[in-house]
Amino acid sequence: MTAPLLHLADVPLLPRPPEFTPPDAVAQRIEMRLGRIGSVLGLNLLGCSLVAVPPGKQAFPFHNHRHNDELFVILEGQGELRFGAGRHPLREGDVVGCPAGGPDTAHAITNTGRTELRYLALSSQRTPEICDYPDSGKFGVFDALAPAAPGQPAGSFHHFGREDRPVDYWEGE
Repeated sequence: MTAPLLHLADVPLLPRPPEFTPPDAVAQRIEMRLGRIGSVLGLNLLGCSLVAVPPGKQAFPFHNHRHNDELFVILEGQGELRFGAGRHPLREGDVVGCPAGGPDTAHAITNTGRTELRYLALSSQRTPEICDYPDSGKFGVFDALAPAAPGQPAGSFHHFGREDRPVDYWEGE
């Protein structure tokens, strides 16, 4: 059985996998490192990650989840939450709730400080999930796949598109 605890200082922060590395123009605005916590602790229905964002960047494009709630706990640094049509300052100790929904619950966190912004990102894990990206007019569909063999990690499926065609994750960002 997986140990039921870990220390945040021991969570390795990794860059995006190659298939999700942004093109240079987008990388000027969007960058992060991420450490998996929930899956390491053996959680299946609750996602939890440690996210580190350099100054002046945001971790993910502006998006909403149709089926999953997200909760963010600001651990270090300062930033700005874009939520629906509003913007809100963030600082250490703030807790942000982003319920499942449409464009009015779309969100993105930007580091507005001079030091790295770190936060915990927690979410329900309902699949399949659909995310909308209001700024670029696209959607993404995500699902978990059964492991290829007993004891192997589960796989994943994702597809990004607009109503009329498939697109790359970064298109329009």
